Amino acid sequence: MTDGLRNIAKLGVLGLIVLTLLALALVPISKTLVEEWSRREVESRARLVDNAIQSSVVRSVSERAWDRLDTIFEGVAGDERILAVGLCDGGGVLHNPTKRMPSTFSCEKVVRSERESFSDIAGDGGRVLVAAFPIVIRNQANELVVLQGLSFVDARAREAQKFALATLLGVGVVVVAIATILVVFARRGWTASLRQAIDDVRWRRPPSTRHRDRSPIDLQIQKLMKELDTGRAPTEAAEIEWSPQSLHDLLGNALPGAEVIIVSNREPYVHNRMEGGVELQTPASGLVSALEPVMRACGGTWIAHGSGSADRETVDRDDRIDVPPSAPAYKLRRIWMTDEEQDGYYYGLANEGLWPLCHIAFVRPVFDEANWNVYEQINARFAEAVAQEARTEDPIVLVQDYHLALAPAMIKKLLPKATIITFWHIPWPNAETFGIFPWKEKLLKGLLGSTILGFHTQFHCNNFLETVDRFIESRIDREHATVTLDGHETMIRPYPISIEWPPKALIGQASVDACRRVVRERFGLAADAKLGIGVERFDYTKGILDRMRAIDLLLSFYPEWREHFTFVQVAAPTRSKLLGYRTLQEEAQALAQDINERHGAPGYQPIRLIIRHHDAVQIFELFRAADLCIVSSLHDGMNLVAKEFVAARDDDEGVLVLSSFAGASRELSEALIVNPYHGRQMAAALDTALRMPSKEQRERMHVMRQQVREQNVYRWAGRMLIDAARVRQRRRIRELARIDHRG
Repeated sequence: MTDGLRNIAKLGVLGLIVLTLLALALVPISKTLVEEWSRREVESRARLVDNAIQSSVVRSVSERAWDRLDTIFEGVAGDERILAVGLCDGGGVLHNPTKRMPSTFSCEKVVRSERESFSDIAGDGGRVLVAAFPIVIRNQANELVVLQGLSFVDARAREAQKFALATLLGVGVVVVAIATILVVFARRGWTASLRQAIDDVRWRRPPSTRHRDRSPIDLQIQKLMKELDTGRAPTEAAEIEWSPQSLHDLLGNALPGAEVIIVSNREPYVHNRMEGGVELQTPASGLVSALEPVMRACGGTWIAHGSGSADRETVDRDDRIDVPPSAPAYKLRRIWMTDEEQDGYYYGLANEGLWPLCHIAFVRPVFDEANWNVYEQINARFAEAVAQEARTEDPIVLVQDYHLALAPAMIKKLLPKATIITFWHIPWPNAETFGIFPWKEKLLKGLLGSTILGFHTQFHCNNFLETVDRFIESRIDREHATVTLDGHETMIRPYPISIEWPPKALIGQASVDACRRVVRERFGLAADAKLGIGVERFDYTKGILDRMRAIDLLLSFYPEWREHFTFVQVAAPTRSKLLGYRTLQEEAQALAQDINERHGAPGYQPIRLIIRHHDAVQIFELFRAADLCIVSSLHDGMNLVAKEFVAARDDDEGVLVLSSFAGASRELSEALIVNPYHGRQMAAALDTALRMPSKEQRERMHVMRQQVREQNVYRWAGRMLIDAARVRQRRRIRELARIDHRG
């Protein structure tokens, strides 16, 4: 063996010795670090619990509302990491312990001090951390105790040890392998020839041509596969500050040259003829407010129903107009319908049929054969418009909502290479409920023409998969959440929709103090009066009547709020052709009048019902002036009003009272979550909101604002485009591989 080989062997042995010493030193250290980090995490969680509920606990005990205290404690103990919660009084007696309180626990084990304390005890299933927080109630010292299991800490530490050991072992194996390979190559003198052989095998070319005759197809395949395998594809940026610019950059990097087409029933800009001429209006629509910023960032074409009285006068000969008028960023293509077609497609099948069916709002859906026929015709009209507007054979088409459920399959037939992303903006019911829809198979097949089908929540995705499984003969891959029908695969994904950040309506707004002063003067309220706000369309799914009844109960059970709390309900008229919507408006007016008569006083009306459209700037002024906002949806896909209220509060104050049946409740968990069907619970939540200290308001609002800022509408669109880029990339690889195989 030559000197060089001996040196290589010596280096290999030395490397193994060093790695062994590192293993002996680092493995115990990694265990200690993980244990310390995990313990700090547990202590931090306990502090958050204390900050969140201490004021409510003091109030409940002071008022001897033991049932309410049980509810508070059980709500906290619902967290999978929280084992139990209770209250130890000065005499060492445990009050209101939650169900999983260890049998071995007693208040004598609590380390009492003037500040928070943490101690370990033996629980029923292992070590338990007891966090004790001093709390003074009626001049008596008590301890709020929060118990958390520490078994996961031990598990983490073991995993950390295993990982550190496996890593070092892997490095050792690599060192040995490298040393062995180098010895063999040096001994046989094959290093250069082996590299050449590897290249020749890889490129399947004679040695003399391996550098100059590489196939461009081979090069593209290798580049794409390398990006996928190493995770360096441009769409995989781990930390992205989502903004119009980042969305624009994503489109340019991940989908270079891609054409974007949005298809929706509602248009982003409406031209109406008024007394003074043609007036441009922006519809009060959650869909429009979410998608319009995306189109301004991406460009492209938006295809929608031209519903304005002057819409035909403002388009060119191809029914197009550049928007926004002040700074054109994309084209709006308008589709025309007769009044009879709109009655059948929009008011009939979509809003008397699919809307109540999907919202399960105890309103009987109406299914009419004639309406279904018109629905099919209008969907075909939208699909044909997409084919007419497409400048490429493979555009990215974003189909929006339940009005256009058949369009994806129709578009796919006209543009087979298009990437079709369909987003369903309302809930998807369970399979049993959807089973009453007479044309369910056709509608499901229409949606399964999509490349990607998105819903607000995973729960709605699960419902859709169950529905397909029940009614359509297809192949469902639940692990990867895909449905394959007639050889075409559709990805089913949750994409929680959001709003733009920062909101355009916040630009130029007065300070919160100024908004409070102006709004209170407008409604004739005292400067210190508490103000609640609700902003909805007049729709039976929004729970407008339920929130009014809750305010009635608030003023009945907590009469101290009479003449000190006013609720302003802004309700925009909608779908007034339908009897159910007209009836709702009449009921709301009658209920508001009844509550005002029973709880009002000269110069005081507890409920102000304002039935007219407001623009976004006016709504944000109300949000900034309010002490609380009620979102009491009976069933809602997401509800962007909740996120807009949070976005409006750059002072980090204000309280959001949010229905558990709105998709937003899964993201904005720091709101006061309520069951809108439980009037007494809502009334108690309103009382809690009105009494909530500023410190607690700021803590809750700060977390919610961070959530809305990070999970904004650009991220919503970006995630869909990232998935579209992956699909298109895989498609290109398969096509290139087929071409190369035939060659």
